[in-house]
Parts: sequence; structure tokens; C-alpha cells
Amino acid sequence: MELNPSELSIRQRYTLMITAITPRPIAVVSTCSPAGAVNLAPFSFFNGVGSNPMTLVFCPANGRLGEEKDTLKNASPPEQGGTGEFVVGLATAEQIRKVVAASEPLPFGESEFERVGLTPVPSRTVRPPRLLESPVSFECRTLSVIRTHPGQPAGGNLVLGEVLHFFVRDDLIDDRFSIDADMLAIIGRMGGNDYVRCGSRFELPPGLAALDATEPGPG
Repeated sequence: MELNPSELSIRQRYTLMITAITPRPIAVVSTCSPAGAVNLAPFSFFNGVGSNPMTLVFCPANGRLGEEKDTLKNASPPEQGGTGEFVVGLATAEQIRKVVAASEPLPFGESEFERVGLTPVPSRTVRPPRLLESPVSFECRTLSVIRTHPGQPAGGNLVLGEVLHFFVRDDLIDDRFSIDADMLAIIGRMGGNDYVRCGSRFELPPGLAALDATEPGPG
């Protein structure tokens, strides 16, 4: 089957993307408004961008009427009405139910932290709090926001942030700055209401040597 996105509905395009691009890491993003109201929301269009400087991206889509979400309003640079700061936590097996609950739309200015029972604690370098329950947190300053279709339903928005401060729970990291994946227990997002535990892994050497490696078994 070959498909032309221009001939599909927004819903059909969205379904194709979220069921093909899997698993996706989940950014649990905390922000605050210029007035100081705190917001928390998960986003599964999220990834690292580069390490020099340490940069990441998450993508809050517009709402059904083309309106910008609270997270995007808050994380936008000051000249666009936001604070230009945000903190990214990670979704783990221990707190995934509360993280998913934080996606419930609430009135602007109402805190999801309190509503779902998660804990905000002060960040080191930015105004938004970090999520205490997240074993890893990235405190970020917004570098830029790229709006792919401003004011339109489901329009994408790339929020690029430079990491100013990195928090990791002491028992997860070794002297090579490598984080223990088993202890981290990250949850990934699949399509629809499906999620995945990232517990099954295999090793391959880099480059052409991978062709001669033993093929990983099922599961």
C-alpha cells in the first residue's frame, strides 16, 4: 500500500504515525506560566538532539481548534509570552499511571501535580519544578520553537531546549556516566492506549561487524 498524506484525514495521518513510530520515549514536561502557575504534561514525540550543547526536543501538538497547549504557552520564549524554561522527566513503570493521568485537560493555571498525586520539587537553574518521582530530569532553557502549522488543528510544534542542569538518581549511574536501564524501568508509548516496558534487549557490535553477529532470538 502506498499513501499520499494530502489525501488522508488528520486522524488517519495521526494514526499512521503513532502506530508506525514505536516505541516512543515519553517526556514528562513541567512548566510554569509567567504568573507562576505550574503545569505538568506527558508528550511522546520527544527525543535527544545533540550533546554539544546538550539539547533535546519535545513536540506539543495544537488542540482540536488549533489552540496552543499550556505547556507550549509556558515554554515559549519571553518575547512570545512564555517563560522560556521547562523541565523534562521520564516515565517509569512505578509512576506511569499518574503520568498518563496528567494528560487530562485541566483549566489553565490548575496544577496537574496536585490533581494526580505527583510531587514538584525546586529545580536548580530554572523556575519550573522538576518531578520528584522521575529518576532522571533535564532542566532546560528554550532555544527556539518551530511551529509547523500555527493556529491549525493538530499542528506540530518543536520545542528545542538546551539542558542547563541534569539530575539522575545516585543508584542508577556508574563512573562512566552510563545509566542502568533495568533499574531505570522506562515505559515507552505505542499506538492507541498501548505502552511497552523496555525490558528486552540485545547487543550488536557497531558497523559492518553487526552482519556477522548472532541474530537475536524472538522476544
